[in-house]
Amino acid sequence: MLQLIRKYKSVLSFILTFLGVYLVLTFSYAMYLKYAQSEVYYPDYITHRVAEQSESLVNMIGYRGEIEPHPNEASMKLYVNDLFVARVVEGCNAVSVMILFAAFILAFYQGLRPTLLFILGGGVLIYSINIIRIALLSIGLYQYPDYKDLLHDVVFPGIIYGLVVVLWLFWIRRFKGQMK
Repeated sequence: MLQLIRKYKSVLSFILTFLGVYLVLTFSYAMYLKYAQSEVYYPDYITHRVAEQSESLVNMIGYRGEIEPHPNEASMKLYVNDLFVARVVEGCNAVSVMILFAAFILAFYQGLRPTLLFILGGGVLIYSINIIRIALLSIGLYQYPDYKDLLHDVVFPGIIYGLVVVLWLFWIRRFKGQMK
């Protein structure tokens, strides 16, 4: 058994680091959600800001976007040209995706500065693409309501998770290159 552990030390180290970081960050985020409920930034600050920025992008694209707090659930209602098209819920703010991203990158740690800079840069990119994703999804739901399931469940999740996979692959290639 000890021989197997030695043989797969790097794999075990990756798995344990990934799981440890993921659990700590997920727990921290759950505590944030528990205590960050706000009347001003409903339902929480991050989700509210994502809804506001998505609304602004919808407006910049040339549609009339508007948000308002949902009266029955912790979300923001997003309208395009006065038509309610989407709810921006906590799961739409990309924080859980950024946690997954950061846990993976930290499991392939390459020194403090490059690792933190890549996590920061990747996090900003994920957040930005997520705002674009929500705005385009909302416009897509307005223009093509018959394709709601395809757009919401396949195309637009594929964009955000595809980006994360590309960033991971970039990091692994860089990591692999430094191991030689």
